[in-house]
Amino acid sequence: MKVGRRKFLRAGSAALVGLALKTDRPITGSFVNDSLQMGHLLRDRAAFPPARRIEKFPVVIVGGGIAGLSAAWRLHKRGFTDFVVLEMNPQAGGNARWGENEITAYPWAAHYVPVPGPKAAYVRELFEDLGVLKNGQWEERNLCFAPQERLFLYGRWQDGLEPAIGLTQKDRDQFQHLEELFAKFRASGEFTIPLELGRSSQYEDLDRLSFADWLQQQGCDSRLVNWYMNYACRDDYGALAKDTSAWAGVHYFCSRETEEKGPLTWPEGNGWITRRLLERVGENVRISQMVHRIAETKRGASVFAGDTEFQSEFVIFAAPTFLAPYLVEGFPRLRDFTYSSWLTANLTLERLPDSRGAEPTWDTVFLDSPTLGYVDATHQSLRTHIERTVWTFYWALADGTPAQNRQLLLDKDWNYWKEAILHDLERVHSDVRQCVSRIDVMRMGHAMIRPAVGSVFSAERRRLTSRHTRLLFANSDLSSISIFEEAQYHGVLAAQTVLDNLHGHR
Repeated sequence: MKVGRRKFLRAGSAALVGLALKTDRPITGSFVNDSLQMGHLLRDRAAFPPARRIEKFPVVIVGGGIAGLSAAWRLHKRGFTDFVVLEMNPQAGGNARWGENEITAYPWAAHYVPVPGPKAAYVRELFEDLGVLKNGQWEERNLCFAPQERLFLYGRWQDGLEPAIGLTQKDRDQFQHLEELFAKFRASGEFTIPLELGRSSQYEDLDRLSFADWLQQQGCDSRLVNWYMNYACRDDYGALAKDTSAWAGVHYFCSRETEEKGPLTWPEGNGWITRRLLERVGENVRISQMVHRIAETKRGASVFAGDTEFQSEFVIFAAPTFLAPYLVEGFPRLRDFTYSSWLTANLTLERLPDSRGAEPTWDTVFLDSPTLGYVDATHQSLRTHIERTVWTFYWALADGTPAQNRQLLLDKDWNYWKEAILHDLERVHSDVRQCVSRIDVMRMGHAMIRPAVGSVFSAERRRLTSRHTRLLFANSDLSSISIFEEAQYHGVLAAQTVLDNLHGHR
């Protein structure tokens, strides 16, 4: 029986006392990387003090996530260094931030990049710069080691995440039918990464219905098929199939090569990429600089952060797009941008728990869990024996509305989430409470853009991709899909547009 999120959480809360008695190991931890309070100042239109000083830069980049750092990388690589990146948080990277303890570095969100295909030219160029791609060959050390993925279902493990155990003939027929459909979509060349290189109106009708409705039209009523389709949407979009555009659902399965190697991963996940970018452009990045107003001027725009007015010719807005109406003077309210809420946690383990005879793997998922499972930060280690490790646990709050889930993140304390996480894990790892010494939790109310029905081909979204103003938007939001390649593409494209139009620089 599928366990709904609220039922699961109620069960976790009801069992708090009984569960706590099972361990004699104290578990410490806290909420980390919280920026809720700062964001709510903008939401509530709080008053900010006037600027007391002025700094002038031809280019100001707002947001130090992958999009902003990629724009900075492009400018720097083309020999232009007179720019500044303003990042609200005390650490750059956005969804590619990382943490580190005495055991290992670990990711806080994005933890891999699928091996980019030939159309992802900017990503391949970056990986050549970083030494990940050499003479057309991927550095083996950066490719995920085996075993990569496992799924726990019906009391046992299987390799891979698509259910392969206990299938009926109906299940197999429906999986096969979908694969044949996806192969035709893939062959069309319309479902590409980056999206803008392939997206056209040929399949625009798919954006007008949900992925769940499309699956129903295809006769897909298998429980396992629908679980896997929902897992895919929760994993990449933080949404259920019923809340996802059918176009985006199809894109998930049709946009990459079927026999690709990879993925590319590191102990700190995509934080490794952030680190390498900061080695190149870190001198231009200012952390803990919350932008609170952007005013366009005759010669560009003024960006206000803290007590400083940054006067510029061009602004690259690489922050999440939902912030634009709160920051940019006269910016209209957005209608077609919906954001999913996530919870991630890093668990420090003093020893590996019982895994019912299976060897450790990189990515672990449980059938019918409301969570997305966990990845092991030490999986890429070359050590022959590993006892202590860190698991990064992922939970896309997909049931209910995004607003309800944001409120849930605010209402529940750290102990509540600690117990809910452990309750999920101990269904498979019965002794996990004796192994965990610390759980740090990160709450993200607007973790990623959600490709809701009608949003992929939205006119509002198309308007924001305009390259004819001095305020250039550059975020994966513009693609409606929050993945590394899209963020990097829009960041690089915005930077190149600036270089093409900046006075005195070609």
